[in-house]
Amino acid sequence: MMRKSTKTPADAKKVIAFDFDGTLTYTDSFIAFLMSSKGNLQIASALTFQPRMLLDYLKTKDRGALKARLLYKLLGDISQGDLETLVKAFVTKTGMSLFRPDALKAWEHHDLPDRTRVIVTASPDILVRPFGKLIGADRVIGTRLKFSAAGTLLPELDGLNCRGEEKMCRLRATFGESFDLDSAYGDTAGDTEMLAAATQGHYRVFTQKP
Repeated sequence: MMRKSTKTPADAKKVIAFDFDGTLTYTDSFIAFLMSSKGNLQIASALTFQPRMLLDYLKTKDRGALKARLLYKLLGDISQGDLETLVKAFVTKTGMSLFRPDALKAWEHHDLPDRTRVIVTASPDILVRPFGKLIGADRVIGTRLKFSAAGTLLPELDGLNCRGEEKMCRLRATFGESFDLDSAYGDTAGDTEMLAAATQGHYRVFTQKP
């Protein structure tokens, strides 16, 4: 007699979406990475001696463009492989120290056969993906950095900054137009659309620090 499978088809699973910075973590992982890689002084120097970067941000409010330009200013035309090596070293050093204990408890609560746990973040996916692997994320959706044909970093993004409505666009592109967004967790205005689309939207419910 054939046993029934206990697995749920991928397209029938409920999607559980977590923002990353400020939701799963207590601080901004991108800033933490820059501080770990280059230090406060170099970051301050980059912003001080590149006033156009800040002026452009004040005009456009494009956080993604600011992050891409700042990263390029600090790391230059680093290869994608070398950047991934820097990220790996940072994640190894940091471990679980950025995560909120109460957020991880909720994350583990959703570790069920009929659910797909997804991190949806404005931070670069190349940075957050190893953290997602650390906690068993089924998928990480984040802002994509742009690299040249030679594989070196460029001071721009590949697509839009993954915040606001772009989070929902990326989720639909990944799971289809009629996917079941069962629960979503976020902590800023950049999560508003995702929280509103979820059956259960949770805003700033996590408060613990490591």
